[in-house]
Amino acid sequence: MKPFPIIILAGGTATRLRPLTEKIPKALVEGGGQPFISQQLRLLHFHGIRHVVISAWYRGEMIREYVGDGDRFGIKVEYVFDGDHPLGTGGAIRHAIHLLNRPFFVLYGDSYLPCDYGAIQDSFMAAHQLALMTVYHNQNQWDSSNVEIAENRILAYDKEQRTPGMEYIDYGLSVFQPKVFDYLPDGKPVDLKDVYKQLVKAQQLLAYPIEQRFYEIGSFEGLRELDELLTTNPNRFLERKSDELH
Repeated sequence: MKPFPIIILAGGTATRLRPLTEKIPKALVEGGGQPFISQQLRLLHFHGIRHVVISAWYRGEMIREYVGDGDRFGIKVEYVFDGDHPLGTGGAIRHAIHLLNRPFFVLYGDSYLPCDYGAIQDSFMAAHQLALMTVYHNQNQWDSSNVEIAENRILAYDKEQRTPGMEYIDYGLSVFQPKVFDYLPDGKPVDLKDVYKQLVKAQQLLAYPIEQRFYEIGSFEGLRELDELLTTNPNRFLERKSDELH
């Protein structure tokens, strides 16, 4: 099956990376000798993604100036902008729906995720559910765990009110049917966490555990680590393992 398109949520102001982000968006902060959005698009192309929608707000035009139509990355890239005020993660997705007519991935703009996108898509299609959240068995290692799962279904997702059963964390990649966002008014701020909570209540949010840990540039420590990894080996996550070739 043709790989799903993907929305990259790149609208945040990245205050945790100041002063680096005082004059540029987080997507253009360098990691491994290139703006981070370049690293993201290279990784997505490696995994077969050929259509990306970048949802931006803070200094978003700078992202469009750098990436353009995506041709040099081998990907068709389109853009949506929040407008005068940020729409939040859920509102930004709702604002981009008109560009998509099939299920789609959503990726946070500061996440670098070397996972199997094709396997995730296959699992989503086989389950016939409205949405899927990738999760990592974190056990509070990289950040505070915020997801409780059972039998590949999300039982609870909450970043404020955590339960003893929350051993997983939102990995940073999700899949949705477009109709999930039909009830949201376009142009109104909505947080994606509220959409997730509605899906959990309706028992329509799948869990897809990932074994490969995630990387991020949302913090200086995360940026330092990824920069070091990609500087040492620029193609570290763009190489097929020998057992995948047979």
